[in-house]
Amino acid sequence: MGSNTRDEEVLQRIEREVRMREGASKLLAACSRREQALEASKSLLTCNARILALLSQLQQMRKDKILQRVGRRPSEDAPPCLGKVSLSDLRIPLMWKDSEYFKNKGELQRCAVFCLLQCGTEIHDTDLVMVDRTLTDICFEGATLFDQAAPAFQLRVELYSSCAVEEFSPAAPGPRRASCLGGSVGCSSGKKIRAAFESAAACGSGGGNAGPPLPPPPAPLGPKYHLLAHTTLRIQHVQEGFKTHDLSLAATEDNPFWLPLYGNMCCRLAAQPVCMTQPVTSGHLRVKLGEELSGCESVYAVLRGQSLLCYQSQEAAESEAEPLLVIPIKRETTVTESEVHCQTLLIGTQRQGEQVTFALRTPTPEDTRRWNQAISRHVHNMNQWTQCCDRLMKIERPSGRKVIPAKQGSLFHEIVTPSSPGEGHVVPDLSVEIRTLLSSYHKENY
Repeated sequence: MGSNTRDEEVLQRIEREVRMREGASKLLAACSRREQALEASKSLLTCNARILALLSQLQQMRKDKILQRVGRRPSEDAPPCLGKVSLSDLRIPLMWKDSEYFKNKGELQRCAVFCLLQCGTEIHDTDLVMVDRTLTDICFEGATLFDQAAPAFQLRVELYSSCAVEEFSPAAPGPRRASCLGGSVGCSSGKKIRAAFESAAACGSGGGNAGPPLPPPPAPLGPKYHLLAHTTLRIQHVQEGFKTHDLSLAATEDNPFWLPLYGNMCCRLAAQPVCMTQPVTSGHLRVKLGEELSGCESVYAVLRGQSLLCYQSQEAAESEAEPLLVIPIKRETTVTESEVHCQTLLIGTQRQGEQVTFALRTPTPEDTRRWNQAISRHVHNMNQWTQCCDRLMKIERPSGRKVIPAKQGSLFHEIVTPSSPGEGHVVPDLSVEIRTLLSSYHKENY
């Protein structure tokens, strides 16, 4: 895929997010209840985060193009394989004072909270949870899946809070709110984005470091979310089971959106590299335990996961029959070309606790190079993903595609703003246009 094509794809994603942001802003202006406004404001914050992440990606891509033009090409080493990373069963414990929790004294503080989860340019948000002193933990059900994670991934978890007792005044109805979304959510946003990026490209060709300018966000209105705490999870945090991680607090007790966090969060973080789930290469080989080639057995071999599976025939491999031989391929496995026998690879590995060597005879010199590169690359990928390749981890998947988030269902079909007393004008229901906008957006992204 060419760099221009990649640029265009990122630009299209940014344009979609800008349309989503403008739709969320219109929705926020039309909200008549605080619950609706909280959901709309969450969507607005999430859209802004995605736009910033995509702008950063575009800036890096254009920097790489500049380096290529001046002859400073990036490393030609093939990057390690990608994988899936799943975060599920997210729990954040609270530490209420005894007088608040046990004796039920003081005002009942109530906050709306959610988490923003970011891994590269993939950004997801959790459902909104209402929290007061009757809860000992903030629980976010379900799982969040990142499909295109590299072994050097950084999964940032941000906890946002909004005080739910702040006064909320619905926007006054008027002709502006009754206007169709099509005008502002159509091609005008694309023109603004494209003009901004053409300017950025012109500046970038001169070697400047400034990123593409971000289109101006909608005017602030409605409830505001504030960063309460955050943490970053990396590959070393991937383990089987439910684990505890430290949180960095970003707010103090005198903030109205503050909650008494314990300073930790618990979750399940699992990873599944592609090299552990998909076949790497396959073909006919002659295999022998030991470096001598006498008595080699002809097999059809499939390299997948932690094994080189040797079958009697290709048909047996495709039917997933029991293999004749399983050669372990681990992170410490070595592969070298034999100095004695042509077209022969020596695989040094451990089997049942003992160091053993297998000789693989290939049909042609081209096959020798292909198998050598494939096995070496596979071992390299396993070392990059470290403990994630010690066993195939179970990946928790989202319960279903969120074409329209469930929590926002009432938001869309209930927004019919009544006219003011004495006015004959009734603002039409915006829900159909917003549903259509969000539905088309999610269809393009799934």
